[in-house]
Amino acid sequence: MDDLMRYPTLTVGQTGMKGKCPRCGRGRLFSSFLTTADKCERCDLDFAFIDSGDGPAVFVIFIVGFLAVVGVLMTEVMFTPPIWLNMMIWMPLTLFLCLIFLRPLKGLLIAQQYQRKAAEGILQDGDRSKDVQ
Repeated sequence: MDDLMRYPTLTVGQTGMKGKCPRCGRGRLFSSFLTTADKCERCDLDFAFIDSGDGPAVFVIFIVGFLAVVGVLMTEVMFTPPIWLNMMIWMPLTLFLCLIFLRPLKGLLIAQQYQRKAAEGILQDGDRSKDVQ
């Protein structure tokens, strides 16, 4: 039976950002902090299609990098602390923010991948001689 008939259409915010199954929204997407489960414990969706790659890390680098640089510059201009104090504040905070953002963004990209039915590109005729090298 088709997924749309059996399961309601859920937004990626309802599923991916919360670490839930992109199809049913109830099962867990992750078996540990960043490791995805083999399948959904509720609807038995096989998570073999998941390939988020480096996407979540790139988004985290851009978001947290921007926040950290702006924060360091504002702290430096407003308070002019010694460099060691600036590093003691912003290095752990940057690491903490990276860890906080990484899991929800990975879930978001996985939910987008499921919702859009994204997959690796496949040639229709199977002829690889037309590929640009």
